[in-house]
Amino acid sequence: MLPWNDPNRRSWKRVPVSLAALLTALTITVTPAAATTIDTPTRVTASAAATASVSASSAASSAASSASAVSSGWNNYSCKPSAAHPRPVVLVHGTFGNAVDNWLGLAPYLVNRGYCVFSLDYGQLPGVPLFYGLGPIDASAAQLATYVDKVLAATGAAEADLVGHSQGGMMPRHYLKFLGGAAKVNALVGIAPDNHGTTLLGLTRLLPYFPGAQDLLTEATPGLADQVAGSPFLTRLNEGGDTVPGVRYTVIATRYDQVVTPYRSQFLTGPGVRNVLLQDLCPVDLSDHVAIGILDRVAFHEVANALDPGRATPTTCASVIG
Repeated sequence: MLPWNDPNRRSWKRVPVSLAALLTALTITVTPAAATTIDTPTRVTASAAATASVSASSAASSAASSASAVSSGWNNYSCKPSAAHPRPVVLVHGTFGNAVDNWLGLAPYLVNRGYCVFSLDYGQLPGVPLFYGLGPIDASAAQLATYVDKVLAATGAAEADLVGHSQGGMMPRHYLKFLGGAAKVNALVGIAPDNHGTTLLGLTRLLPYFPGAQDLLTEATPGLADQVAGSPFLTRLNEGGDTVPGVRYTVIATRYDQVVTPYRSQFLTGPGVRNVLLQDLCPVDLSDHVAIGILDRVAFHEVANALDPGRATPTTCASVIG
């Protein structure tokens, strides 16, 4: 076998890069747009010049993104929850998503039903513009904790409800379990969340066969590595049970999910849990991992039911026009 420092092995070293790129591509949940930069503690280093350049570029576009959200009725910090909907709703995007694009469907849907709705960006890496949800998930959960405090202070509410897509449906569980979030959150609704990780259709099982691939995945995109089934992050998150007392949990999954596989790994067990398979509500719904979070009004109707179970109405295929 050739030693690792032999020049002839340089082409072989590109294999882990290609594999990591493939895994990354399979986890994309939305087409990103510019949004506000968040300074995220990460395990990745970057030059100060590159970081400054990225921050300047993102800051230049943040005003437009924020204005877009406010003009659509969400991220309006003057919004006060009503008696009918006394808790603000915080939307948590998925990997590669952002505070605007991930929610162009669901946010207006909830605003039109009388909710105060907010969304955040989290998990940006230095030197990586526009893309979010790539940083270490425990650090992202700390950003969520800070953001929820901001929303509660602005609205005067005692608790918030969280709705997340993909990583955004799983990451808040770290906040609830380890960062005091259970005292500030009434309900967590996960849309296609990777609660127990994903095998990415078995591709992650190939990692041991590519020397250095796992290290590359961890160092380059720790937020992706944390989502691989069996990762140290997920092992700690799920030790001792999936849930914490005092929080209602809803998981909405689709059998056609091609990213979080197998889809039943999304479901939670424990008190206060409701697991929903989209096709049990509408058998002809063909939404995949992306569609269920960004445009599926059958799923949106079930989100509204989860946020206000006392006023829930049956979710059916006809909910697309509701």
